[in-house]
Amino acid sequence: MPACTIYLASLRTPISNFIATLRSTPLRPLVLARVARWIIKPSDLSKEALLHTPQPWDLLLILPGTFDTLPKVLELLINHQWSIQAAIPSRLFSSFESKNDQFLHPRPEDVPPCTGALSNPRLAYSSQSLELTTELRGWISSGESPKGAITMLNLLAFAPGTKDEYLKYGKAFAESIGSRRGGVAKIVGRVIPGSCSDGCDEWEEVALAHYPSLDHFADMLASEDYQDVNKKHRVPSLKDTCILCTNELAIEKLRPTARL
Repeated sequence: MPACTIYLASLRTPISNFIATLRSTPLRPLVLARVARWIIKPSDLSKEALLHTPQPWDLLLILPGTFDTLPKVLELLINHQWSIQAAIPSRLFSSFESKNDQFLHPRPEDVPPCTGALSNPRLAYSSQSLELTTELRGWISSGESPKGAITMLNLLAFAPGTKDEYLKYGKAFAESIGSRRGGVAKIVGRVIPGSCSDGCDEWEEVALAHYPSLDHFADMLASEDYQDVNKKHRVPSLKDTCILCTNELAIEKLRPTARL
């Protein structure tokens, strides 16, 4: 089964400089994304390593293959980093590049409209159970939030004996509550034991979810149909989780130019 390495990086240089240096290496990322904010913070696992960093995370970098270190020219540009590795099903891995281009650059007719849940939203006091809050809604509507397609990095650890419940949530997400808002699980992978850079060996899965926009994501969180499934299947099945909101950069500029 193919594998990938997921990096979070805090940079000591502007992102544009990092990208220019990345282009000079043989690396060809699956995903290169600017970090926006935490939607859900880890309650216990990797909490110190992910949250108590010298400076906020700047980039999410996902590379095909397993890497213990990055090239020296990139390491010199990074102030702080965290990484984990995951095994990805071949069916997701082999077609990822072309499908991801379609997600990031869709035809207007392929983007579903929001369902209207935000006109009378279901609000909560905290987003830690993946619910919409007044604070999160305000950030989404502000000029500080990313526009266009977004990518959510999910780390998952399951409560004993509850994986089947989470699979019910995943099925509903794919068939209705997520897909009707354009939500797609682009990558779902099993964490490779011993690969977490902070030594935590309890994360079990990594998932990368796409939404056409933050408004589509908020529409989902605000809806009764989503929260019914979320509270019944997702929340009770998780021992710990975290979700990091990112927006992907123009990765096609890193790919070799075809020769005619």
